[in-house]
Amino acid sequence: MGLPRKVKIIDVGPRDGLQNEKETIPVEVKVELVDRLTDAGFVNIEAASFVSPKWVPQMATSAEVMARIRRKPGVIYSVLVPNMKGFEAALEAKADEVVIFGAASEAFSQRNINCSIAESIERFRDVAAAAKQHNIRLRGSISCTMGCPYQGEVPPENTADVVRRLRDLGCDEIDIADTIGVATPNKVKAVFEAAGREFPIARLAGHFHDTYGQALANIYAALEMNVEIFHSSTAGLGGCPYAKGATGNVSTEDVLYMMKGLGIETGIDLDKVVDAGQFISAHLGRKAVSRAGNAIAAKRAA
Repeated sequence: MGLPRKVKIIDVGPRDGLQNEKETIPVEVKVELVDRLTDAGFVNIEAASFVSPKWVPQMATSAEVMARIRRKPGVIYSVLVPNMKGFEAALEAKADEVVIFGAASEAFSQRNINCSIAESIERFRDVAAAAKQHNIRLRGSISCTMGCPYQGEVPPENTADVVRRLRDLGCDEIDIADTIGVATPNKVKAVFEAAGREFPIARLAGHFHDTYGQALANIYAALEMNVEIFHSSTAGLGGCPYAKGATGNVSTEDVLYMMKGLGIETGIDLDKVVDAGQFISAHLGRKAVSRAGNAIAAKRAA
């Protein structure tokens, strides 16, 4: 089976990557990161999150960030919303897409949001209807599709069930996330096969974490399943909160380097992403968690 000729890469660094940082990141730094990603050629950037600042203090400045970013026509600036209050803030911030979320693991859903998977998805019914009414794209994100920190194994059918529920809410795109980075290629294929029976593969996205160093292999397995949308984070921003000291999101630079080698078109300028990764890492006072990014930066400096 041939691989896709072109893929869409969504950079989740500004939201998923920065949200767990302990030190408050100035608005201008967040804005510059998003602007650099826009300049690099991304057509979709996860820019912010309208969740309670009590739970995610880092995202308290999301409205300001959305007001100050330089928007490029045709680029989708996405925000995560947990409820109608978040949706209203997203609407005011002129978000192009709202992201709602659920888990494929019952144990994770109970531990994280104190309700069942079915209840958690039901809570988004109003948000989904409002998004449609206002002509805003709706994306669904499913965590723990390949394994859970509390229950361990997650059968592919569980993910397919949540895909079906999100599809019925009217999601335009659905993310299949390996939140704790435990998957290996065969698991990826089994999960996407099950999910693809409920929703078009072309509108399913792979969101892989590199906790066990398997993210690129898993992305390749997803490519073989004809998946054409992937999430990654510049400089590998974002740790995995369930595995101490583990890397989180796969780094965008590594993904772009692999796509380039495979002859798969992304429309993104790798050098500009390396610059963005080095910029945000310098601000955070640590080295980027990106092998390709650091290697390219070192080669330039030599």
